[in-house]
Amino acid sequence: MSQPMPRVRETLASLRAAQKSNSGAPAYSRFVNRPIGRVFAAVAFSWGRTPDQVTAVSAVFTFAGIAIVALVPPTLLSSLLVVLLLVVGYALDSADGQLARLRGGGSPRGEWLDHMVDATKTATIHLAVLICWWRFFDVEATWLLVPLGFQVVASVFFFGVILTDLIRRAGAGGTTSKAAFRTSPLYALIVLPADYGLLIVVFATLWVPWLFVAVYTALFAVNALILLASAYRWHRSLRPVEAAHA
Repeated sequence: MSQPMPRVRETLASLRAAQKSNSGAPAYSRFVNRPIGRVFAAVAFSWGRTPDQVTAVSAVFTFAGIAIVALVPPTLLSSLLVVLLLVVGYALDSADGQLARLRGGGSPRGEWLDHMVDATKTATIHLAVLICWWRFFDVEATWLLVPLGFQVVASVFFFGVILTDLIRRAGAGGTTSKAAFRTSPLYALIVLPADYGLLIVVFATLWVPWLFVAVYTALFAVNALILLASAYRWHRSLRPVEAAHA
């Protein structure tokens, strides 16, 4: 007779001991998304699900929310539904990695699938905002440049994170200055504007066009500045890798 699956509470304890570093993690991801994802991972483990299956469910929730932004006239109900779908999708996106670590480590194909879903999310969510503004908001055409600009910033930021990590792995080096500070709650709050979780929260205002446009535009401007600062930091952090191959 097969052994029963561990109880969710026991699995949660194991997950807490297998968490990845909080270094660089923004506030929502660190204090909200990962704990919710931990619960989802424990449930998935107890049900015998695989990380790839969790990734697939995450994609369903995420892209359902994005589709509503683009296709459904914004109301209070639809805006809250978008937030709910994106919150669950994001938490499941955290759960797949936690589940993989609980099971002894992920696979290259699993990591590929996770990044592909993230890349598609990054490439579509701001396009959905663009479509929403064009179809449902009474804004000047020039305002449509804002979600287009946010799309560029988000895509470049995502690529920069992945590329920098790839080069560091390949070079088995690279450093990040003030690493201790990067694990502090203060740092998590400073980089909060770059957190996908904060963008999710902003969608709660989608049903009030003037407010959503204002908050979304401000978030775009701050993210553009964060991208510039991050690009400078990433470039400097790769100097040891360059020196090692000189």
